[in-house]
Amino acid sequence: MLALRFLVKVAVGVCAVAVLPAEILDFLPLFVVVLGLSWVVIFGYFAAGLNNIFLVLSFLAWFAAIPIGHLVIGVRWCQPNAYTRLPEYVISLAVFLYFLGLAKEFLLLLCRAIFTACPCSDKKKGTKRLQECIRMCFVYFFVHQLHTMEAWVVLAANLAVSVVLATVDQFFCNVHTWFLLNRELARTKHGERYMEKSA
Repeated sequence: MLALRFLVKVAVGVCAVAVLPAEILDFLPLFVVVLGLSWVVIFGYFAAGLNNIFLVLSFLAWFAAIPIGHLVIGVRWCQPNAYTRLPEYVISLAVFLYFLGLAKEFLLLLCRAIFTACPCSDKKKGTKRLQECIRMCFVYFFVHQLHTMEAWVVLAANLAVSVVLATVDQFFCNVHTWFLLNRELARTKHGERYMEKSA
């Protein structure tokens, strides 16, 4: 079932490459170069005993895409200007991440076949090695980094909504508190606690 799902994803990827214009796919080598830089830093993460400093530095390698863009792509990276090329960067990044996920799935299927499906191998050791492969693929194939970025986006959205609602409560007579909770709590003045007895 996993192999069939992988083959369907490969077919979808082939169709996407066939449909997308070559101008967009020309930006893919830039992300391959940046991935190589990130992999060097991630190798340092594993070589240094899972040191988180290297894991954070693997994020910073992706910011190198902008300064080294002209070295990999040539003059097309910002002509006529960077804002005009931004949709091409975003689409090619999405295609790159899709194929990076396919490579990760292929490697995990291969590891599963080698470590757990072989009848001559020890099941306990094979399971342990498969779990190590999963852990390494989680970091090498940008899954951990994407999850961290998604968490930062959720955190920023939560902060923005909280600031807006606190501002509404502060300047519009506790309308948010009244609407969300109840009228009695909304009558509590700023700086007081709910049901606090005054002396």
